Amino acid sequence: MTVEAPDSNIVFADVAGPRAAGLLEHLKARGVLATGLYRLRFVTHLDVDAEGVDRAVAAMREYLS
Repeated sequence: MTVEAPDSNIVFADVAGPRAAGLLEHLKARGVLATGLYRLRFVTHLDVDAEGVDRAVAAMREYLS
């Protein structure tokens, strides 16, 4: 996975490999919403706190490890 350094509240992550297609459903089941297929887009806003960001990172790690 490649993650671009963010310039704003938007983070893009390029996900390659055969498991990429199931990642969005995995994240959604854990309360993390993202858009895309192989280039995921995550956006933070006022309702996303540090705990929410940590939960998103943990869900990504869980799926990709």
